[in-house]
Amino acid sequence: MLTRSTAIAARVTDGGAESTTVESILDTDFLSEGVVIAGREGLGRIVDRLTLIENLESIRFWIGAQDLVLTTGFALAQCTEPLSSFVSAAHSAGVAGIVIHFDEDITAIGDGTRAVADELHFPLITVSESFALDHVLARGVRDRAQQQVRTMYRSERLRRLLVAKMVAGGGVAELASAAAAELDAAVLMTTSDGRRLATAGADEEVRALCRSSALDATGRLKTDSTDGGLGLRATDEGSIAVCAIAANGIDHGRVAAFSRHRTLSTQDLHVVDAAAAVFALAVTRDLALSKIEEKHRANFLRDLLLGRGGEHAHAVAHAQRFGWNIGRPVVVVVIEPIPGVDATRQTPDRMPLVDRQMMAFSGALAQRDPHAAIAALGTETVIMMGAGPNTVNAIRDIIDSVRGDGGGGRQPFAVGISRSCTSVEDIPGIYGQARTALKVGRQIYGTWAVTTFDDLGVFRLLSLVENDDELTSFTKETLHELTEQTAEARDMRKTLEMLLATNINIAETARNLHFHYNTLRYRVVKLEKILGPFTERPDLRLDLSLALKIMAMRGIDHYM
Repeated sequence: MLTRSTAIAARVTDGGAESTTVESILDTDFLSEGVVIAGREGLGRIVDRLTLIENLESIRFWIGAQDLVLTTGFALAQCTEPLSSFVSAAHSAGVAGIVIHFDEDITAIGDGTRAVADELHFPLITVSESFALDHVLARGVRDRAQQQVRTMYRSERLRRLLVAKMVAGGGVAELASAAAAELDAAVLMTTSDGRRLATAGADEEVRALCRSSALDATGRLKTDSTDGGLGLRATDEGSIAVCAIAANGIDHGRVAAFSRHRTLSTQDLHVVDAAAAVFALAVTRDLALSKIEEKHRANFLRDLLLGRGGEHAHAVAHAQRFGWNIGRPVVVVVIEPIPGVDATRQTPDRMPLVDRQMMAFSGALAQRDPHAAIAALGTETVIMMGAGPNTVNAIRDIIDSVRGDGGGGRQPFAVGISRSCTSVEDIPGIYGQARTALKVGRQIYGTWAVTTFDDLGVFRLLSLVENDDELTSFTKETLHELTEQTAEARDMRKTLEMLLATNINIAETARNLHFHYNTLRYRVVKLEKILGPFTERPDLRLDLSLALKIMAMRGIDHYM
């Protein structure tokens, strides 16, 4: 015959029809000395499992919904975050409540923490005696606690191994290889939006990872989810554990372990997280070392764009120190994100948008033109690459690679492409062409515009007019009320545009606009009353065409 305590233990550990609550466990001799110090209104929360936590820094790996967490004052004293934040995080994870064994490290909980627990209806319970892990209610708790200890030792072993590799000068490739050997799994390191930086492990494991649904069609690790793709999940080829590589509040990327021959567990995720911490140190070190060189690169590229690069031979020789070849025919490409748009969803905070964008283009560019120059300058990324008959197509391929499918953090951007030049002295001129193409193309075509300078046509001339008031005045004086943003004015502008495009061919215009011939004749009469006899005057038609293009260049009309 079961006692009250053993019946509850069966429900907690094995499940059952009757729910166990925090309050019902308080009624047993397991917590007979328990005192509810906050969150009393939450005593009805369901308890599915008791979990002993001695290291609160790794609590996210060991707790789940409906866990009643057992911890100690010593563990709370080691916690680096405020206890109120710890309570809020546990509540968000669905934890049923926290039971604290007070000792000499912490003997009281602050009023602020109690207030948070009361507001959340999250039970905080204190006990004065150590937890009796041999109690029937604690069945399985000891085993889970031992798992935590074993995992902590395993994580520390890997951490020490990776730190030793890093101190010896090892890069991310060496660290990935060491982690793969220790984890007995394939290891993948990526940027924050999933681009591969290093892969290691047995060939068959790596191939399975590359085939798996964890990667998108472009070969990137999928990070386009609310949590950034972090945690444990199953794929069609095996299981994967993903953790963030973060340092100084900046999200630098992801490290993932993948196995097709075993199911990765919470313990594996904890170990991968330890590896991610060392990867973050390595990334921070590499960034610090490259930052000075990157500054020199950016300064020299800026000098070239502003005409301060020196004589041709000197500039070409200096560029070769950075691995750039500017002694060949080159084009300038300018990439600029849409102002004010940076819909980053992942935490922690990421590096500035332009820097992320430059890194993305740098990786894609290296595969097609390893001797191209690239740098983030202010609000834009500038590329100077070799020119050839297929340059524009190559640039579009690079853009498609950067945009891709899946991944995260890629924001809308516009691109301007210059003509080619063969002399360093001409670089400032083609930089201006790329800037003009970007600016005008974005105004005409909107988000994601990719525009070459040769595509601009008459817009090149219009862009040279710096006095916006003069353009506005010309447009209003030419189009009159057709400049208004009403449905009727937009419709009449569209009719006028088609008439000009067909050289006032009434029949062809009517067919293109799906109008009856007489309807269009009526519209022509109405337009001439507003604009003058444009069907008879070629000079007036030219003015009207220019006025319509000015409106398009300013992004007012996008049907052109």
